[in-house]
Amino acid sequence: MLAHVSSAAVLGIHAAPIDVEVDIAVGLPGCHIVGLPDAGVKEGRVRIRGALENSGFKLPPRRITVNLAPADLRKDGASFDVPIAVGMLCAAGELEPAALEASVFVGELALDGAVRPVRGVLPIAAWARALGRRRLFVPRGNASEAAVVAGSCAIYPVGHLSEVVAALRGENGGEGDRGCAHAAELPSSSVAQPWLPDLEDVRGQEVARRALELAAAGGHNLLFVGPPGSGKTMLAQRLPGILPGLSFDESLETTMVYSVAGQLGGRALVTERPFRAPHHTVTTAGLVGGGPGVRPGEITLAHNGVLFLDELLEFGRSVLEALRQPIEDRSVSLVRANRTISYPSDFMLVAALNPCPCGHRGSPLRTCTCSMAAIAAYRARLSGPLLDRIDMHVEVPAVPYRELSTGARGESSAVVRQRVEATRGRQRARGMRSNARISARELDEVAALDAEGHALLEVAVERFALSARAVSRIRRVARTIADLADEAAVRAPHLAEALQFRALDRPDP
Repeated sequence: MLAHVSSAAVLGIHAAPIDVEVDIAVGLPGCHIVGLPDAGVKEGRVRIRGALENSGFKLPPRRITVNLAPADLRKDGASFDVPIAVGMLCAAGELEPAALEASVFVGELALDGAVRPVRGVLPIAAWARALGRRRLFVPRGNASEAAVVAGSCAIYPVGHLSEVVAALRGENGGEGDRGCAHAAELPSSSVAQPWLPDLEDVRGQEVARRALELAAAGGHNLLFVGPPGSGKTMLAQRLPGILPGLSFDESLETTMVYSVAGQLGGRALVTERPFRAPHHTVTTAGLVGGGPGVRPGEITLAHNGVLFLDELLEFGRSVLEALRQPIEDRSVSLVRANRTISYPSDFMLVAALNPCPCGHRGSPLRTCTCSMAAIAAYRARLSGPLLDRIDMHVEVPAVPYRELSTGARGESSAVVRQRVEATRGRQRARGMRSNARISARELDEVAALDAEGHALLEVAVERFALSARAVSRIRRVARTIADLADEAAVRAPHLAEALQFRALDRPDP
C-alpha cells in the first residue's frame, strides 16, 4: 500500500514542501530511503523502527520504500522521522489516508517514541499557514515558536508518537492551538531593557558617545580606534541599550533566523536586537555561514542587530574580506555544488582596533615601540574597500584617572534611546528604514547639498583622497546628524561633523 505524507525542509529561512511517499510491498524485508537523504535522514530508519515497536506498533516483514520528493533537493537532519513513521503506519493500514489530508508533520523520534524538537519549525509554520494547511504536528518543544504564525493552521504539539496516532484517529478529541504573537506582546521600544549595560557607566569619551548615538540613530557602521583599556569594548557593549526596539516584522524575521540555526532556546519570539561578538579565531564559514549543512553564520545571527568585532585586525584577512558583499547587499548567498542558499544579513557593524601592534601609539602614558613599517603593515590588514564600508572611524583616547575617579556620570541609555527613537521616527516619516540604507537616488532627494556643502566636500575629497563610496557614507551620516537636531536640510556644519568621524581617512601627522 502507498501512503503520502506532507512535510517540509528549510532552505535559508524559508520552507520548501516535501512529499513523503511510503510504499510497503512484497519482497525481502528492509527499509530503503531515497530522494537525496543525508546520513541523518538515513539513520532515521533505526530510530523509526525502534520508536514504532516501543510504541506498540508492529510493521509487517515486507520491503518498505520511502521516497522524499522532490528527489533533486537534498534533505538533511532528523525532522523527517515523524512524517516517515506516520507514512509507514498509514501504508500498513494502521491509519486512514483521509486522516492525513491537509496535515503537515515534522519532528525527530527517540527510540522510545518520544518526539524531540528540531530546527526551523517557524519557517515551516509560516509555509503551512500560507498554503492553507489545516493541521501542523510539531514537537512540544517547538510549539511556542510554531504558534507565532499559526493563524488558521491548528498547531498540534506532540510529545510522543502515540499522541500523533491518537490525534489522527480522533481518539483524544482535542483541538490544536491557534495562537499568534502580536506586536502588542513585544516590549515597549521606548523603554531600555534593565539587564543591558547602561551608557551612564562610561566616563568621559564625549566624542565616542556622540558617535555611538549617531550610529544607533542612523544604523551606521562604526569603528573605534584607541589604546587598550580606553573603553572601546565598553562603548560597543552599550549600543544595544540605545537601539530602537524591534518591530513585529523584524522580530518575526529574526526569530526565523534563530529557529533555522536552532538557537531559540525555547523562546516563542526574539524580542531584543541581537548582539553577536565572535572571537577573532572565527573561520570564514563561521562568520558568513556555510559548512556541511550550510548553516547561518554570525552575520546572519546578527540580522537586525549588531555584529561586534573586537580586535578587528586580529581576524584573518580572508575572513574580513568576506564581509564586503554582505555589508553592501544586506544578504549573503552561499553557493554549493547543487544549491544556493540565501540568508539575510542586515546588521550594524561595530569594530574596535588598536592604533598599532603594541597598542600605545598616541598614548600620553606609555611610549609606542612600533616602527613606522610595523604600523603600516599592521594597518594594511584592513583593506581600503572594507574601510570604505565603515561609515565612522572614531578615535578613543585613554581617559585620565582624575576624570575616571571624579568625573560625573553621563546620560543614561534611556535618555539617549529616546532621542534615537525620535530620530528613527523622522526617517520612517520619510518612508525609509534608516539613513544607512538610503539608496543613491534617495540620497540626492533627502540629503541635497547647497553650494557651501559641495565646496566643503570637494576640498575633503582632494585632501583625504576619499572614494565615491566614502562620500556617500559621509552624506548619510550628515543626514543623521541633521535628523538628530530635527533639521530638514543637510548643511555644511553637519557635513563638517561627519567628516570628523573619518579618522583613518586622514593622513598621520
